[in-house]
Amino acid sequence: MRRPPTVTALAGRVAETARSIEVLWRAGLVPFPRLDEGIRSLLLTRRHGPLAGAVRIAARRDPSATGIVDERGPLTFAQLDRQSNALARAWSARGIGSGTPIAVLCRDHRGLVLTMLAAGKLGAPLLLLNTGFAKPQLADVAARETVQVLVYDDEFTGLLSGIEGADRYLAWTEGDLAAHETPLLDELIASSDDRPPKPPERPGGLILLTSGTTGTPKGAPRPKISPLHSAQFLDRIPLRVGEATYMGAPLFHGTGISQFILSLALGCTVVLRRRFDAEATLRGIEQHRCSALVLVPTMLQRIIDLGPGVIGRYDVSSLRVVFAAGSALSPDVGNRASRIFGDVVHNLYGSTEVAVATVATPEDWRTAPGTVGRPPVGCRVALYDERGAEVTAPHVTARVFVGSGLAFDGYTDGRHKEIIDGLLSSGDVGHFDEHGLLFIDGRDDEMIVSGGENVYPVEVENLLVEREDVVEAAVVGVDDEEFGQRLKAFVVPVEGASLDADEVREHVRRNLARYKVPRDVEFLDALPRNATGKVLRNELG
Repeated sequence: MRRPPTVTALAGRVAETARSIEVLWRAGLVPFPRLDEGIRSLLLTRRHGPLAGAVRIAARRDPSATGIVDERGPLTFAQLDRQSNALARAWSARGIGSGTPIAVLCRDHRGLVLTMLAAGKLGAPLLLLNTGFAKPQLADVAARETVQVLVYDDEFTGLLSGIEGADRYLAWTEGDLAAHETPLLDELIASSDDRPPKPPERPGGLILLTSGTTGTPKGAPRPKISPLHSAQFLDRIPLRVGEATYMGAPLFHGTGISQFILSLALGCTVVLRRRFDAEATLRGIEQHRCSALVLVPTMLQRIIDLGPGVIGRYDVSSLRVVFAAGSALSPDVGNRASRIFGDVVHNLYGSTEVAVATVATPEDWRTAPGTVGRPPVGCRVALYDERGAEVTAPHVTARVFVGSGLAFDGYTDGRHKEIIDGLLSSGDVGHFDEHGLLFIDGRDDEMIVSGGENVYPVEVENLLVEREDVVEAAVVGVDDEEFGQRLKAFVVPVEGASLDADEVREHVRRNLARYKVPRDVEFLDALPRNATGKVLRNELG
């Protein structure tokens, strides 16, 4: 039987709510003294979900303000609202409505955005497919999630033959429009009434997918829609109303979609590009005077690797936030970015399942490069050992568990993550330092035992990438007759570097314990990564 909350717990919730409201007010999201507008915003979000609700709110606030910019040009918030109305009505006439599972396989452009908005207005659950998935993964996920509607870009047509029984719609094509038999979103929108459709009984919600690096991706529904949850980002990331955000991270990923929704809720212009290009990103920041750049760490590294000669061509002084998430941000990359852009780097730690866990502010990063920071308002992080006992001592590595109002309620196949004291396992291991800052030491399943010692590869990886002659590195465990397991390093050297395996091993030997020295070293032109920058370790061995 569930026990009623204690007085202390209730007081804690009230204090947390009050602090969340203060954070939202500071960012400009609580319209004091127009409390009627605040209530209207809450109702719109509850009816249509966070994304469609955010656009409706922004369209009321300033219909002529630019909502998004993609390679076809700008769309105002009013245009986004009306065009998504038209798409929702066109789909409704075709029998698509509340509860109809819609899947979208698109790069970042208006077609994807309008699909998300129309799905919200219909109350249809929307499945965001990863553009980096292979044909078998897409087919397996579509079958498991009983997809009935499929929206996609023309370039992915060849990957969809395994998906059967779904109505198909084309969101983007660079070919001859007349050559396509599949209905085009633009045609549906142009031929339909753009008045607001009848609100659904309940929002359909979003379904995000895990990375699928260890098999078929799992579905993680995101039904949470309370505007107070925005405070989990805004508490430690100073985004503000009416600015501009450059979206480098893909919208199908938790990092991209969360910051996209938040930016639209703030009435910010969001600049989208179908494919990431490092120099084009700098050009876009300058052109649109973006105050925030959202990306995954590999994208940030590609920008930095352009060098001062190229970076110096662009005025990026408008940047107040460089928001990195989705994979580990190495101390080397974070430090180099800070030297180039100033104290603007914010390092978020979370996952598809737990959403937000911690955020490192620029001040945190200066104190301890490599940290993922502290939990924002509404989040709690604790460490537990293998027996389930909480670990509070600094510099002791243990399993990371997270409590967040945005955490999921279980996978779509009925499975769940381990829960201790109401906190959800992140699947990672980490430690706190003496200042209470969190560090992630690696995935729980990446730890190896070498000669009786626990070894986490990320420590060796960070050491290697600090070298000026190394672009990137990945370290994995391999079998060893003497020690049980040893490390193997995969190193991408700088072009023209004369680095050899013995030098790599000696560098590790000089800086870390003997059992952390890689037994083998292999040089690659590039590490295998998925669309969000995570290293595909199952392809290394």
